[in-house]
Amino acid sequence: MTDPNVPSAPQPAGAPAASYPGKTLGIVGLVLSFLVAIAGLIVSAIALSQSKKAGYKNTPALVGLILGIVFSVLWIIFWVFWGALFAAIVSNCPEVAPGQYVC
Repeated sequence: MTDPNVPSAPQPAGAPAASYPGKTLGIVGLVLSFLVAIAGLIVSAIALSQSKKAGYKNTPALVGLILGIVFSVLWIIFWVFWGALFAAIVSNCPEVAPGQYVC
C-alpha cells in the first residue's frame, strides 16, 4: 500500500509515461471513425467509457465519438438518397418499351 502523501519515485528519462485506460483504444476509435464510421463510433464509445470510469479525460475518444456520429449520419443520408434515386429510375422502366430510348 502506498502513502498518497509520499511522492512516487521519478521515472527514468526513457520510460513511457503512465497511461490511462482507454487511451490507445480512443486513438484507434478516432482512426476507425474516418475509415469505418460505425466501428469507430463503437470503439470510441467504449474507450470514453473506460476513461470516465478511471477518472480521466480522453479527448481522442471524444473526437472519435463525434466524428463517428457525424460520418454515420452522412452515410445514412447518402444511402437514403441513393435508394430514392434508384427507385425513381426503376419507376421509369415500365414507361420505356423495349428498343425505345429517348434522350
